[in-house]
Amino acid sequence: MNNRSKLLLFISFLCLINFSTLHADEGMWLPNLLKVLKEKEMKAFGMKVSADDIYSVNKSSMKDAVVLFGRGCTGELISNEGLLLTNHHCGFGQIQKHSSLESDYLKNGFWAMKKSEELHNPGLTVTFIISIADVTKELLKDVTDDMDEMQRELKVKTNSLDVVAKAKEGTHYEAIIKPMYNGNEYYLFVTETFSDVRLVGAPPMSVGNFGRDSDNWSWPRHTADFSMFRIYAGPDNKPAEYSTKNVPYKPRHFFPISLKGVEENDFTMVYGFPARTNEYLSSYAVEQIINLSNPLKIELRKMRLDIFNEYMNKDRDIFIKYADKYASVSNYHKKWAGESKGLLNADALRKKREYEAKFTEKVNQTVSLSKYGSLLMDLQERYNRLAVFQPEMDLLNEGVLSIELLKFANGFRSLSGALQADEVEKKISSARAFYKDYIPEIDQKVATALLKEYYSTSTLAASSEFDGRLMMNAPEQFTESFVYDLFITSVLLDSTRFIQMLRQNDTLANAIIKNDIAVKTVSHFIDGYTSNISPEVSKINNDLVTLNRLYMQAQREVFTDKTFYPDANQSLRVSFGKAEGYEPLDGVKYKYYTTTKGIFQKNGTEHPDYVFETDLLELFEKKDFGQYADKNGKLRTCFIASNHTTGGNSGSPVLNAEGHLIGTNFDRNWEGTMSDIFYDINQVRNITLDIRYTLFIVDKYAGAGYLLNEMKIIK
Repeated sequence: MNNRSKLLLFISFLCLINFSTLHADEGMWLPNLLKVLKEKEMKAFGMKVSADDIYSVNKSSMKDAVVLFGRGCTGELISNEGLLLTNHHCGFGQIQKHSSLESDYLKNGFWAMKKSEELHNPGLTVTFIISIADVTKELLKDVTDDMDEMQRELKVKTNSLDVVAKAKEGTHYEAIIKPMYNGNEYYLFVTETFSDVRLVGAPPMSVGNFGRDSDNWSWPRHTADFSMFRIYAGPDNKPAEYSTKNVPYKPRHFFPISLKGVEENDFTMVYGFPARTNEYLSSYAVEQIINLSNPLKIELRKMRLDIFNEYMNKDRDIFIKYADKYASVSNYHKKWAGESKGLLNADALRKKREYEAKFTEKVNQTVSLSKYGSLLMDLQERYNRLAVFQPEMDLLNEGVLSIELLKFANGFRSLSGALQADEVEKKISSARAFYKDYIPEIDQKVATALLKEYYSTSTLAASSEFDGRLMMNAPEQFTESFVYDLFITSVLLDSTRFIQMLRQNDTLANAIIKNDIAVKTVSHFIDGYTSNISPEVSKINNDLVTLNRLYMQAQREVFTDKTFYPDANQSLRVSFGKAEGYEPLDGVKYKYYTTTKGIFQKNGTEHPDYVFETDLLELFEKKDFGQYADKNGKLRTCFIASNHTTGGNSGSPVLNAEGHLIGTNFDRNWEGTMSDIFYDINQVRNITLDIRYTLFIVDKYAGAGYLLNEMKIIK
């Protein structure tokens, strides 16, 4: 080997070393800032596209293929005919609404074999981002340091009205302003929303939610968590209300789909709408989450889940009606448990305190930073005061207002006099939605359990005049007798009579509703909280808004060598990482992908969460995976990577270095759920459905291979 060859080999070796030691940076980055803040790092990490390919207002870019799906998920365009891919659990509510005992799409799945069979979903919307702009200067115009929080907020809101109005002027677009860095900066998002979104297909629940609660927030996974929808537009390709004359939407961009798969250490990128993170909280806030708030919320949700389970396992009709409710309650029950465990395992409190010690040291050493000298002490004092009231807040929200009847009744507390015709129709529509999937017997049992816990735990309850009976009876006796009276007496549980009264819409009928036992009961709890707890909590929270904004500002001034990203707030973000396994426990190592072999292993346990579709198992046994197989002839189901994600990233496209779709994000590992508060590169992993498994199900199992003709597939 000559010297030149040796030199080239040595350089290649160095490049391999450098790349292998690179770690994904935590963060959910605004796509319009990638060019300045992250493009070089992402390219060094392996990305082959440019920041302009990811986000541009001058040409079509990846942002034009990513949508906010419904109220809290992400979806991506995968064809030039408006075909949209998201998670099964994101489309679950729509699938459930179309399901019945006669047409059980939850159990059997649904596939439209032609466009005319696609199902309309009233109320479902998808929203595109047209542009993002920094409007901090405009929003903070005339805002001064001597303003209190209410004055500042009012001024910012007033300024925002002008900015939004100008952005919308002469267009059919909407606009929204999002605060960043705890209100130190503001960004304008111009949006386009479509309301004609139709269900195209979804696998059976045993496939799309394989593993159910047992596997939720867990790895390894084998869940085909996907559903497909189609966006329709008017003849001008602009948003239009549902009509049979609407046509499939022609997107500015859609994602090519790669069948090449992902290998260990490959670059991956997630593009979506993460909902909420709090990465810059002080140790005092984190300590309160671990020791005070999470334990009570977890216990209250467990009570509901146990009761739901009892009834759902006995009756298929009940299962269908309560499946969406169960999934909703279960999701954060398990998330909070994993978050607390992860924070403890990562030693987050100690690390937060070490960070704060460095912060204090730098502040004390720098004259220009001395204004932050008492900041951490002020934060500690406010969180100590808030801790007194935290259980009351959780008991109200996760306890009282989790009783379906009382939550429904809360909508009628302010009823007085006759309503406008459109208001009446809204109330009636709300009532019908409530009755459709409501079973009083279940709710009565939930109410008994939750109110027992309330009266056993709340310090407010014993001092409340309404609860005087508690002083003469044990909580169990009081609760059971009162709940019995509540569910026997309330007119809200007589659907026919109640809707007739709403239609009657006169002073007498509305007075009866407003004085109903359920309405008065929820009013009692809320009024008690509002009178005794809310004023002090509001004052503390206002102080914390100011202090946390100041703390965010201070961190950016103190640690100038760090590039800070704004916390997630359901605005469009990009995160990047690499496909890699992790070690959850000493002596245990998870690889980065799973295959159909794991489905057979789990299905063989006979656990109800692992019941799987027999016809699909038979297809697996034939091993005729065709173009969807990996290089070893296996069908991969899911993979993990070190992308920083959170709720709202469900359904997000997971992309390779070329910007091609390789999967759909649907979860995080349990050990990494603390990443909303504290990111640990060694433990945090996002879980992705391999796009090859998705296409195999669409093509080979569902027989809907015609959909692949719309897609741009790269082999």
